[in-house]
Amino acid sequence: MQSTINYLWHTDDLLGQGATASVYKARNKKSGELVAVKVFNTASYLRPREVQVREFEVLRKLNHQNIVKLFAVEETGGSRQKVLVMEYCSSGSLLSVLESPENAFGLPEDEFLVVLRCVVAGMNHLRENGIVHRDIKPGNIMRLMGEEGQSIYKLTDFGAARELDDDEKFVSVYGTEEYLHPDMYERAVLRKPQQKTFGVTVDLWSIGVTLYHAATGSLPFVPFGGPRRNKEMMYRITTEKPAGAIAGTQRRENGPLEWSYGLPITCRLSPGLQSQLVPILANILEVEQAKCWGFDQFFAETSDILQRVVVHVFSLSQAVLHHIYIHAHNTIAIFLEAVYEQTSVAPQHQEYFFEGHLCVLEPSLSAQHITHTTASSPLTLFSKASETPKGLAFRDPAQDISKFFPKVDLQADYTTAKSILGAGYQALWLARTLLAGQEMMLRGLHWFVETLQATCRRTLEVTRMALLFLSSSLGTERFSSVAGMPEMQELKRVTELRSRLRALVEALSRCSHNITETQVSLSNLSSELVKNRDQSLSPAHSIQQIQCCLDKMNLIYKQFKKSRMRPGLGYNEEQIHKLDNSRMCEPHAVLVWRGGPTVDPRAGRFGGGDPGMLAVGTGKCMRPGTICAWSAVLWLPTTQKPRESRRASASMQELCEEMKLLAFDLQDNNRIIEGLSRPPSAPDS
Repeated sequence: MQSTINYLWHTDDLLGQGATASVYKARNKKSGELVAVKVFNTASYLRPREVQVREFEVLRKLNHQNIVKLFAVEETGGSRQKVLVMEYCSSGSLLSVLESPENAFGLPEDEFLVVLRCVVAGMNHLRENGIVHRDIKPGNIMRLMGEEGQSIYKLTDFGAARELDDDEKFVSVYGTEEYLHPDMYERAVLRKPQQKTFGVTVDLWSIGVTLYHAATGSLPFVPFGGPRRNKEMMYRITTEKPAGAIAGTQRRENGPLEWSYGLPITCRLSPGLQSQLVPILANILEVEQAKCWGFDQFFAETSDILQRVVVHVFSLSQAVLHHIYIHAHNTIAIFLEAVYEQTSVAPQHQEYFFEGHLCVLEPSLSAQHITHTTASSPLTLFSKASETPKGLAFRDPAQDISKFFPKVDLQADYTTAKSILGAGYQALWLARTLLAGQEMMLRGLHWFVETLQATCRRTLEVTRMALLFLSSSLGTERFSSVAGMPEMQELKRVTELRSRLRALVEALSRCSHNITETQVSLSNLSSELVKNRDQSLSPAHSIQQIQCCLDKMNLIYKQFKKSRMRPGLGYNEEQIHKLDNSRMCEPHAVLVWRGGPTVDPRAGRFGGGDPGMLAVGTGKCMRPGTICAWSAVLWLPTTQKPRESRRASASMQELCEEMKLLAFDLQDNNRIIEGLSRPPSAPDS
């Protein structure tokens, strides 16, 4: 046990350790309140005096909800080591969040926005006080749960921080190598002599790497063998990065560098948020300090994102839920253009439903008039144009799974188990996304069919009234004569008019018959949609089975996590370990492909082709998966039989053709009626 005059802690309660200090979980002796104490070791006292006291001075100057609070500076009783008493964050760091297999491919969008908001607010407070941190990384961003269960992230570890104005420079090197600005990396890691000075923008580079890590679950710059093993290549990647690129990877030894200008397909952020975030990353991950954004522009652009509101739009033609980020003061016309950018559906072809009702959006009005939406209750977009459905693009989770080595290697087995579990959670997220899309697709189509049925009823009523009127007109013996028109000419006009009326009666009769048949088809389709929605319990059960499988895999992973710190295993323990390896490679729940010509082997795309199914069974590792498609438009539940799926698909295609013919007939009838409504031209003199 160690203590100061007011606080007590056990050395086993270690929270973190660095070159100059260790952080422990401690308690107030009187109140029992949990705190974090940073105890400086003997190496810290070898630093210059001004460096030793710098962290105390910086923390005393800062006071913000997104910066860890300093409560007191005390000394241990015997050795009289300096101790910083700080706010205790019980939920670990952002790094521990990203290290969880659930976040192997990055944070969910809502959590990422919380991280962005907190980091921007904390950094803004630092710049307002003229402080440069110099060691921004996920491990130095602590997480605390608020009273309402929301995450609060706080900047910590100001051991490298110092006062520095925007126009000032420094020469000393601090930081963690994966997050270091390349100029600092060259001197601190590669030990190359250079006379460069550094400004406050070095923090922006670290923020860029941190945000990329949070969005994707991985570092943006990765040489073959990893950043710590291939330092020269790491430096080359960061310094040779083309303008606009936000990531670079070397996949094989001495292989070429591959540049990425967007976030990977496995990223869980919506395309709407990605389109706002990528330009920011591209401009702060800039090697040349003259080209890199300053903090003013960074704060302006990130605040622009955080001030936007999200309108959720589910595209029926894509079977994808979109997040449209707009300002409340924007017009609806800007919203429609933003939808076009993500869906390729032109504003004039966009038609919306909300909770079963047609939603008319007036372009000139403010976006504030758009109804409040959520992910489960979005605007449903229907395209009036004929277009090829795109579907949801995704990467096969099996491509991200490593294989266990034949020989037991505790550290390597832990890493492999983490990879498998991470891919499993990604597959679960993907399955949930697809099933939610299936529900919204069935719901949207049901609303659309109801709208068509109402339109058919109104059209049929108008058609029957027109037929009644025309029939009575044809039964009239004489038509009104036109003054000054000769008898023969009038008779000829009447004959032509009767002929046109009979043609119109025949066209309207065909139209009435087609509408009646369409009503029957729509009624059958509506019944089929209701039946499919009622059968949606089976996919939910599949999700439960996948979750159960992941829970079992998680137990094995946690055991591997404990074992990796041991020097070795006994014979019986090693046999159990091998058995666990086998169990991790043969999970009880897998996702199975069932055909589809638009499936890319490198990145699956939920789209056209034969209907597939989400299956739960037994197989090796995690194979690629999807949910069935109905003519690349309608998702059918897993209980649908293939023959029924083909029959339903054919019925849908026939119905579409009938609706096209009906539309053409109505257009012809409208032209005839318009012609009849025009007054006859005066006879030639």
